[in-house]
Amino acid sequence: MLLKNSAGQVRFYSTNRQSPLVPFSEALMKGLAPDGGLYMPERISRLRESSLRNLMQLTYPELAARILYPYVSSEVPEDDLLAIASDSYDFDIPVERVDDNLYILRLDRGPTASFKDFAARMMARLMQYFIRSSGRRLLILVATSGDTGSAIASAFHGLPGAEVVILFPRNEVSENQRRQMTTLGGNIRTLSVDCKFDDCQRLVKKAFGDPELEGMGLSSANSINIGRLLPQSVYYFYAWLSLAGKSSQQTSFAIPSGNFGNMMGGMIATRMGLPAGRFLIAVNGNDEFPRYLETGRYKPVVPSVNCISNAMNVGHPSNLARLVDLYGGNMNETGTIVKEPDMKSMRRDIYSLSVSDEMTVETIKSYYSKFGILIEPHGAVSLTAVDRYRRETAMRGAKPGLIIAVETAHPAKFPEVVGAATGMLPPVPEPLKGLDEKREVFIETDGRYETLRDFLKSIK
Repeated sequence: MLLKNSAGQVRFYSTNRQSPLVPFSEALMKGLAPDGGLYMPERISRLRESSLRNLMQLTYPELAARILYPYVSSEVPEDDLLAIASDSYDFDIPVERVDDNLYILRLDRGPTASFKDFAARMMARLMQYFIRSSGRRLLILVATSGDTGSAIASAFHGLPGAEVVILFPRNEVSENQRRQMTTLGGNIRTLSVDCKFDDCQRLVKKAFGDPELEGMGLSSANSINIGRLLPQSVYYFYAWLSLAGKSSQQTSFAIPSGNFGNMMGGMIATRMGLPAGRFLIAVNGNDEFPRYLETGRYKPVVPSVNCISNAMNVGHPSNLARLVDLYGGNMNETGTIVKEPDMKSMRRDIYSLSVSDEMTVETIKSYYSKFGILIEPHGAVSLTAVDRYRRETAMRGAKPGLIIAVETAHPAKFPEVVGAATGMLPPVPEPLKGLDEKREVFIETDGRYETLRDFLKSIK
């Protein structure tokens, strides 16, 4: 029996508050609200901790269906949701021990060796479910700074009724990340854009508001889409349940963050009843959020800083609008704070740190030397924050408790960085084998919106 939504259908509102409430299917298929805001559930169903412990024996697909059902219950029957989850999650999700108080949640065992698989596969199959029932077609438009593009390409490849266009910044994705997007063909089209990720993201958002593109069935698969965000809440519950009973300490999560979708999945999970302590939000040289948390003044990093943790090279995270909304404030799509959030509560719940490339490499080196553990740059950013947080907490005479650090990609996606730091090339997982032998197809383009619009209009 899945978690019932006794209060009836959950509808979704825009963070800009200028669009009507919509059901899940419409929020999913639109991606972005008509007023340019991001969709959020008007009501978050909450589980008591005593009820959570009853979920410990569930498989990951069963847990996903249980957690997500309240948000789709009026549109997707229980059996269909469980079938979708079972088809989405057919891979391992290790929770690896580092020491008695630190574990690594490895989200790198999916079909593209990235945590983006957890959101992309569920979202793609939910979209396919509604495409079949409505007969409509979708044009999925996505900007990626790294792993999103490959995960979306894999999840949607060959699905009837969906065409996919992926924009990536030409010089800021790894070769493996690029090849995972550009070697599929079929209904997957990739554009190598001469600009930064933030510029790619602005192009995508502009397309959604362009009247010339109305009727093309545009939808988003970035983390701006609530259909990606809600599935990301599930693995936080899974990690907590995996360790429940092993420690009576409060559990905090360390999350490498770029566009802040991963972080928002965790924050929504706490509102669902996840008994989490603090969130350690680790960023790379794009330090707009730690500065905002410290000063209360938000200023995007323009242009964004190019770091070795490339999927986090975001100077203005879209999902900050959701975080500000969650704390009672309002941020528009340009990053302007229209209404101040509850900064006191935000600072209580969140610890944030900017991590340099030098610190990132040092952490990769030290974790391999001390523990024999291979980590990649994004996971290293989160573990750097863990080490700093533990030291600062100990200096105050307090205990940091149990921490689960999120590893978001397989180390083999970054062999040059990991190999140089450790002297050990990571073993290549199945999803990355043979990529260099496959033919790449992508279009190089400039960063002008008119160029993108003309390309989209040419798709039949």
